[in-house]
Amino acid sequence: MADAVRIGIFGDYNPQSPTLPAIEKSIQHAAKKLELEAEAIWLPTESLVVPQLDTKLELFDGLWAAPASPYKSFDGMLRGIEFARRRNWPFVGT
Repeated sequence: MADAVRIGIFGDYNPQSPTLPAIEKSIQHAAKKLELEAEAIWLPTESLVVPQLDTKLELFDGLWAAPASPYKSFDGMLRGIEFARRRNWPFVGT
């Protein structure tokens, strides 16, 4: 079997949120339907304000910007989105 598809999720995860836990569930649901393995990894917005951001995000097959502003780091969220858009990386924003 091939390696798992890695999806990086930009956002400040809160398990009490009515929507954020559903993101990982939707990724797993799609992976099951497509008969592949998927790994969803949360990337807190504050972790996206680093000099080597490109190197960090290149490890993911796709990226997802989660809802729930205000973010802990609005700049971090924008940097993650900018990476995806400038590189035409597979990206979803909700």
